[in-house]
Amino acid sequence: MEPVLSHRQYRRCVAFFVTPHGYGHAARAAAVMAAWRKRSPDVHFEIFTRMPAWFFEDTLGSAFVLHNVLTDIGMAQRTALDEDLEETLRQLDRFFPFDPVIVHRLAEHLKSRECRLVVCDIAPLGIAVARAAGIPSVLIENFTWDYIYEGYLEKDGRFRTPIERMRELYALVDYRIQTEPVCQRAPCQLTTAPVSRAPRTGSSHIRQQLEIPDGARMVLITMGGFSWEYRFLEALGEYPGVFFVVPGAREVWDRMGTTRAMPANLVALPHRSRFFHPDLVNASDAVIGKAGYSTVAEVYWAGVPFGYVPRANFRESQALVQFIAQEMPGIPLDASFDQGDWLVHLPAILTLPRVARQGQNGAEQAAQFLDQLADW
Repeated sequence: MEPVLSHRQYRRCVAFFVTPHGYGHAARAAAVMAAWRKRSPDVHFEIFTRMPAWFFEDTLGSAFVLHNVLTDIGMAQRTALDEDLEETLRQLDRFFPFDPVIVHRLAEHLKSRECRLVVCDIAPLGIAVARAAGIPSVLIENFTWDYIYEGYLEKDGRFRTPIERMRELYALVDYRIQTEPVCQRAPCQLTTAPVSRAPRTGSSHIRQQLEIPDGARMVLITMGGFSWEYRFLEALGEYPGVFFVVPGAREVWDRMGTTRAMPANLVALPHRSRFFHPDLVNASDAVIGKAGYSTVAEVYWAGVPFGYVPRANFRESQALVQFIAQEMPGIPLDASFDQGDWLVHLPAILTLPRVARQGQNGAEQAAQFLDQLADW
């Protein structure tokens, strides 16, 4: 782990404002920061978000400062696949307009750190703070919230007000980076390949640590960091030649209160385990789970087959599904997959070929661009 240095021991300080909406945006921001740190070890990150510190520690070590600040609302979620519109509107009404005292305090903090750049993974507060501090701002996105909220206008016209507010804020940004798969093209300074955190441990070593037998197939089941009540865990025992690695399944099995032993081919991990998620993806023969940005990006770069569950009501899902269909080996699964019906598709998923990827990860592309902006 890197030693913790004061911000004065780094040549350049950069702020990241990250939306707390799921782990995907934090994963993208962490990927960019890791790629940036790799090319320029002198850069120091001040991270503003409600995401837990451990998530960034898994990627960056300890060489950053985390500020527990509500930077965004996004969408309130009942589950990984189900949005709560009423609660979203309630939280948005409390969040806007920004408290000028908070904006001023954060701006003064950035100025005291001699911050050179404010990078926002769709968190609008960072744009307002950057303007107040007189610091250039950069928006990293594959969608913006005004685009997402437009998808709910027919259900609830109250989304019109936050749409207008978001558009006004995003229009104030100095630079824009769009990361594939992009939902809505907009004028920008850079469009990157999918952004994902890079694996750091070889597949064979990961499989040994998971006690996957030689010759067995490994399938990762993931809902992108959200807890999920998997109801098919016992049914996995009917596929003895396949080992299923399921983050979060340890807690689910304990809640089931069953006295029966877990299936021998179920590797039930806790929600947060010692395994780095991109390593699990890279070591797998297939991935099953929600089609969220970070999972799509990690599966894309690993080149493994993807049995994916779209989010019917979330507008980003359309772009992700289209990208998967065009660029990745995959099979769509029904949203009720928690019952285990998807298992009938498992043989077909495991026959799909693995793809060898070429080119530069979008994290490296974004890091190079940001490094140039901050180098003055």
